[in-house]
Amino acid sequence: MEFLKSLGFDPIMLGAQILNFLIIFYLLKRFLYKPVMDMVKKREDKITLGLKQAQEAQELMEKTLVDEKKILTKAQDEAKKIIEETKEESRQIASNIQEEAKVQAEKMLTQMRTQLDQDTRQMEKALMEKVSVLAADMLTKSLQGMLTESEQKEIVQKAVKQIKKVN
Repeated sequence: MEFLKSLGFDPIMLGAQILNFLIIFYLLKRFLYKPVMDMVKKREDKITLGLKQAQEAQELMEKTLVDEKKILTKAQDEAKKIIEETKEESRQIASNIQEEAKVQAEKMLTQMRTQLDQDTRQMEKALMEKVSVLAADMLTKSLQGMLTESEQKEIVQKAVKQIKKVN
């Protein structure tokens, strides 16, 4: 036992450090991990819904393309019986429908990607703010009793500035 004391081992400090670690672990799990995971789950649900809607749009576009091909075939059969002018007009209509369907699908995909990027940036910013607040609180609590109040404030302010630089 004296050998451990000569090395600077203090079982009471070890116990206090373990207790502090467990308290911090519990607080992080309770107040940070769960809300972040809830936020991630909500965002995942939104993404899943968006992907499902995109899939439905893709299926609709494929069905439209199949229907369009049927219409074109039918129009070609009828076009053989009708004058050249009518045949040209039917081809233009089919082309416009296809282009419009593609433009709408691309527009939906672009909007969903933009929304996903915005939501991701917002979640990252919120997470960084929460982490910096928790870090400052932990630093303040860990310095209590070791330094004067003015020294504590100075160290916490420097740490907050460093955290903000990382952001």
